[in-house]
Amino acid sequence: MRFHLKPVCTAPALALALGLLAAPAVTYAAEKADEDKAAPVTDYTPLSSEKQLSGTFGGKKVDYTARVAETVLKDDDGNPKAAIVTTSYVAKGGDRNRPVTFLFNGGPGSASLWLQMGAFGPKRVVTPSDATDDGAPPYPIVDNPDSLLDVTDLVFIDPVGTGFSHTIGDTEGKEYWGMSQDAKSVAEVIRKWLTDNDRWNSPKFLGGESYGTTRSALVASELETGWNDVALNGVILISTILDFPTVWGGGEDGNELVYPMYIPSMAVTAAYHGKRSGGSPAQIAEEARQWALGPYMTALLKGQDLPADEHARIRAELSRLTGLSEDFLDRANLRVTTGRFYKELLRDRGLTVGRFDSRYTGTDFDNAGETPDNDPSGYGIDGAYVTAANDWLRRSLGFKTERDYVPLGGVTEWDWRPDGEGSVAPYLNVAPKLAKVMRENSQLRVFVGQGWYDFATPFFAAEYSMNRPGFPQDRMVWEYYDAGHMMYLRDEDRAKLSRDVRAFINAR
Repeated sequence: MRFHLKPVCTAPALALALGLLAAPAVTYAAEKADEDKAAPVTDYTPLSSEKQLSGTFGGKKVDYTARVAETVLKDDDGNPKAAIVTTSYVAKGGDRNRPVTFLFNGGPGSASLWLQMGAFGPKRVVTPSDATDDGAPPYPIVDNPDSLLDVTDLVFIDPVGTGFSHTIGDTEGKEYWGMSQDAKSVAEVIRKWLTDNDRWNSPKFLGGESYGTTRSALVASELETGWNDVALNGVILISTILDFPTVWGGGEDGNELVYPMYIPSMAVTAAYHGKRSGGSPAQIAEEARQWALGPYMTALLKGQDLPADEHARIRAELSRLTGLSEDFLDRANLRVTTGRFYKELLRDRGLTVGRFDSRYTGTDFDNAGETPDNDPSGYGIDGAYVTAANDWLRRSLGFKTERDYVPLGGVTEWDWRPDGEGSVAPYLNVAPKLAKVMRENSQLRVFVGQGWYDFATPFFAAEYSMNRPGFPQDRMVWEYYDAGHMMYLRDEDRAKLSRDVRAFINAR
């Protein structure tokens, strides 16, 4: 988790902003403000804690060191600017040939608690597996036999503004809050960890969830495209978003691409809730893929020239696939935004469906309106995860800090330029960066895990983004899960995800 923020400016607005930044106006007030700035912090003692623990993972007993530590990032003069917290789990024995996997979540602005306390860490928090609410504490925090510690050391990274990570002195968070800025800082943390732990020659894997997959593509590019390479063995993408126009837009902004991308997700969700008949999620998804790319996309491209008889055929099939009434589809011009789908699918039952996981249902203040009050798959889990992260890191692992733990939302603005200042992204797609890294590293493999019921990062959009020219398809592994964005919320899929990723790492 989680894919959270939306772009704060359009390409024209961005160009205007760049023009303003280039203006040479320097005022007395600005000069005075520079003089009044506090002197930079020149010394900072990073916080850390460490425990020796043992557990059984993948059927194998592992003694390991758990360490929570701040990695200090500095400016060119050696002054500390930010402290990024990592939580590492390293097996005892000092095997330098053992793989190490660096993991993070998304947002942007999300800490790593979701993957750490839900999927791959040595402990996990128990939440209902059947897509019902997590209730109130105490929440069980139990041993996690599905952790990957039997096959790889694990390093969970919380970027600046997430978890306990923070800026130092007068450094502003926005210096790290952007696609390029974030990737550079995370890549620097990885390089420092490898140096501090003498692990440069270990097999290395990089993994992220949601915007963390975007970050994975950008960090992989940072690590691999230069003479000072950190060569990777694999990249693990969970709930993937690389090509943003496939999920952003719809409605009055005119982006027609987004509608076909969601048809397969709508179809499997309708079947899950009994709004249509059909086979397995995989069978329903394949039928919907073919129709969305063929007759449906063709009809959308015709716009107002779509003949009445073709309109009627499209409307009837769209209704059958998605479980929505033909009357509603007529009023929506055959174009259903996701927010409307969440509200409309189960309106007759007085329920909405979730965005992160459409198996979840919620009850709104009333049954009118066209979008839900909130996401039931978000408020159905957050209490348990935030509690577990604080309890595990503070009490069990002994990390002492007065800072609040920020699970999501501490990052208030984001620079959506993938190459930083001076760049423009009229079509925001980082998939080509990952494809280039794969082409330049003949042994780099990519694992992609997608939930059928995920509307935040729909599986069809992920497929589309990595099926374009440039990707070596023979080095890609795809797996699908009967859950949503965080497929590990479902017990059976947590175990399957663990098996799948373990097999991916072992097959290096």
